[in-house]
Amino acid sequence: MDFERIAERIVDFIREQVEAANAEGVILGLSGGIDSAVVAFLCVRALGREKVLATIMPEKGVTAEEDVADAIEIAKMLGIEYRVIEISDIVKMLTEKLGKANKSAEINLKPRVRMMINYYYANGLNRLVAGTGNKSEISIGYFTKYGDGGVDFQPIGDLYKTEIFQFAKFLGVPEKIIRKKPTAGLFVGQTDEDEIGMSYAELDEILKMIEKGIRRDDEKFRRVLKLVNGSEHKRRLPPIPKVRDLI
Repeated sequence: MDFERIAERIVDFIREQVEAANAEGVILGLSGGIDSAVVAFLCVRALGREKVLATIMPEKGVTAEEDVADAIEIAKMLGIEYRVIEISDIVKMLTEKLGKANKSAEINLKPRVRMMINYYYANGLNRLVAGTGNKSEISIGYFTKYGDGGVDFQPIGDLYKTEIFQFAKFLGVPEKIIRKKPTAGLFVGQTDEDEIGMSYAELDEILKMIEKGIRRDDEKFRRVLKLVNGSEHKRRLPPIPKVRDLI
C-alpha cells in the first residue's frame, strides 16, 4: 500500500471538508486507541495543530487510566489543545432522570453523551467533528447511531482495521498504542474482537469478499453478512416518504 499517497488524499479531503463548511478547524474524540490517534495525526497534518481540539472523555471506573494517559500523550506529542471531560456524572444524571433501561440502552448512552460534548465545542468554536470510524466497523454497524457515528466526516472510513494498524506505523503513532487490544471502552473488560466474535483479520477478509461479490458458506461469513445487512440503516440518512406527486 502506498501510505504516502493515501495520507495525502485524506489530508486533502479533511481540508476540503473544513473549507466547504467555512469552519475554523476540527474537534475529535481522543480515546487513547489507534483509530483516534491516526485521525489526530492526519488532522494536524491537514490543518495545523492550532486548528485541532481533542476531547478526552473517560468514564470513572470503566475507562482504563492507561487510555487517558495515552490520549494525553498523543495530544502533547502533536501539540494540540485538549480537554478532559469525565462523563460519569452526566451519564448518571441522565439515567436517573430517564429511568432504568436495558443494558444496550445504557451502554449506548455513553457515546451519545460524548457526541453531544463534541458538538458543544464544535458549535461554540465553529468547527467540524472528525469521526474516527474505520471501514471494518462502519461496514458491520459496530458503532452507536448518533453516538460515535454522529460526526461530520470520517477521514479513515475507507480503510479496514488491519490497514489502520499498518497506516499508524507509517504515520508515527507510538507502538504501545498500535499494540493495544482495540476496545470501545463501554464496559470493563470489553474488547472489540470479543464482541464481534472474530479477529479483525478474519472480519476484514470476509468484508473484502463481500465487497467483491464473493460468497462463502460458513457460519462466520453468514454472521458478517447479517451484520452488514442489518446495520444498513446506520449508514444512511433517515428515510423520507415521497409525497410531492400528491400535492
